[in-house]
Amino acid sequence: MHVVPVASGKGGVGKSLLAANLAIALAQAGRRVVLADLDLGGSNLHLILGIRSLSGSIGSFLDAPREKITSVLNETGIPNLQFIPGDSEIPGLANLKVNQKRMLVRKLLSLEADYLIMDLGAGTGQTTLDFFLTSNHGIICTTPTPTATVSAYLFLKNAVFHILRNTTGSSGAGAEYVKGLFKDRGALRQVYLPEIARELDARDSEAGRAFRTALRRFRPRLVMNMLENPKDAEKINRLRRSAQQYLDLDLLHLGVVYRDDLQDTALASRLPIIRYKPSSILSQAVYRIADKMIQMEGEIEESAPDLEKIDDSFEAAENEAENDFDERMSYIEELLNTGALSTGDLVETIKSQHHEIAQLRKQVNLYRAKLVQAMKLGFKA
Repeated sequence: MHVVPVASGKGGVGKSLLAANLAIALAQAGRRVVLADLDLGGSNLHLILGIRSLSGSIGSFLDAPREKITSVLNETGIPNLQFIPGDSEIPGLANLKVNQKRMLVRKLLSLEADYLIMDLGAGTGQTTLDFFLTSNHGIICTTPTPTATVSAYLFLKNAVFHILRNTTGSSGAGAEYVKGLFKDRGALRQVYLPEIARELDARDSEAGRAFRTALRRFRPRLVMNMLENPKDAEKINRLRRSAQQYLDLDLLHLGVVYRDDLQDTALASRLPIIRYKPSSILSQAVYRIADKMIQMEGEIEESAPDLEKIDDSFEAAENEAENDFDERMSYIEELLNTGALSTGDLVETIKSQHHEIAQLRKQVNLYRAKLVQAMKLGFKA
């Protein structure tokens, strides 16, 4: 079974929509898929799937841990796809105890399926990181905005340090070194992982070897969501360079997805967009990502990343962004010519985009002011 946690550094980047539609695309390709809503503090995946009545949930399962996990599997009406609902109505469920997490993960991994898609909570909470690291090939969903890409980097940074803690254990020279790192919050902000790995090797060669092996196997994948134009696809390169330089981490790019207002119409109709309009540019992008995942099924346990394949994945994503944009423009022209889209509708769309651009400029100016302030404080020190 291929375990695919889907996470994001922050909310509002379309993570749950991606998880739901990707699960459907894989099921339609003939794979047996279980989609689990593990955003336990804000479970809403059933709304995206359009499921009106639920039979059991993560919450009810945890209340009766002797039950089989299959007792909370819900049929979706989609061949090959089953669903495990979360439960946001039980206080404290987002902060599971260690034994609860271990038991839940063990039960989930015992399911008979080709894919287990796990929709996780946004951010870098302990529970989210634990679930994400049940696989070496989880998906990070982000958008072109500065806040989203920075949050995606911070998520990866937290995941890498989670691996560092897990592999060095609780005793020995390596463990003591790592504990000291976590006490120095200032040092953690300016992290340079290759240097930390060298220091760990010098203090505890066994712990250093275990960490390097775990990090080499950790190969998260990226999806850039909510693009507006082809240049947005290039913004992921900064995240890639930062991950390589500071975290010694190579990221594989699964692809890009353009923003589409049709998604809101599909949600209002209680249908995933991949079922509401399979021919839409958004749906076709999800199908493309699913196809890539299927093609990589036989390569998933490679011990070292194929750097040429990683480079190719980023180049392919930029080409896809160009092609999808051209198709999007052709579609808008066709709507204008047929009268399905009025000039007034187009004007409103442009106004909306201008508003979003203005908001982004405000964010950029805020970051610039914070950077200038930080530099001044640094010079004074």
